[in-house]
Amino acid sequence: MTPSHPSEAAATAVVFPGQGSQFPGMARELFEQSEAARALLTQANDILGFNLTKLMFEGTEDDLRRTDVTQPAVFVHSVAQFVARPDLQPSMVAGHSLGEFSALVAAGVLTFADALPLVARRAQAMQAACDEQPGTMAAILGLADEAVEQGCQQVATGGDVVVAANYNCPGQLVISGSTAGIAKACEVLKAAGAKRALPLPVGGAFHSPLMQSAQAALAEAIERTTFHPARCPVYQNVDAAPHRDPAEIKANLLAQLTAPVRWTQSVQAMLRDGATNFVECGPGKVLQGLVKKIEPTATAGSVA
Repeated sequence: MTPSHPSEAAATAVVFPGQGSQFPGMARELFEQSEAARALLTQANDILGFNLTKLMFEGTEDDLRRTDVTQPAVFVHSVAQFVARPDLQPSMVAGHSLGEFSALVAAGVLTFADALPLVARRAQAMQAACDEQPGTMAAILGLADEAVEQGCQQVATGGDVVVAANYNCPGQLVISGSTAGIAKACEVLKAAGAKRALPLPVGGAFHSPLMQSAQAALAEAIERTTFHPARCPVYQNVDAAPHRDPAEIKANLLAQLTAPVRWTQSVQAMLRDGATNFVECGPGKVLQGLVKKIEPTATAGSVA
């Protein structure tokens, strides 16, 4: 049960990673050690109609880098890890980009059986959008958010698409847009004082206007899916605010495809609302590192 006031109990925020945290052999130990996780991983193969777990356990880095594999794999791993720990009772949840779907399952908004087809549809729609409108992303390090936003606006006035896409932590912001726009923005932002401007090995301009066609494809699938009221607040990427209402959650989930991931602001909001402990649930340790950069005094770790 969520405490009615933050001071009534230690509030645990469970957070779920997104694309990029996959690795060969992911979820194999979970499959071997947890009956609940094994059942879920087996169910995933049946829902998808292909052997996802074989790719997760035995696939190469290249196999796992395909968007249509990566997104279901990270989602399934994250939820399997969550169900393997029934003692983990979140007071609040959040997920980074794709991780928002894992968070919605943890909060009871979506069943696993309903969420996985949505994740698969999202991955297909994003890949199609990448093929239609090629683009890329870059990480900008060591520059204030406002300066990055100004640099993006400067380049965009010339007609290129470039926007702030992931507010990961202070001094680390990912930009997204057309290939030409990102190349120009990297030069502009380095001249503005960025320590580094690193092009990322991604297949498209995620969380930018270039994902608009994916939004239309996902909207249809979302409308056919039942969303339930959340058992605990879900801090969503688009506004970094807590949500429980299914209609609000649906709208925000759809908007997320073309809007920035406000991770810094989400963590700050959870801290303000009483989060005392952050637990990362899923492959990798990226989010707990970001939490510590956002608030060095925060307690952050991963599910054992």
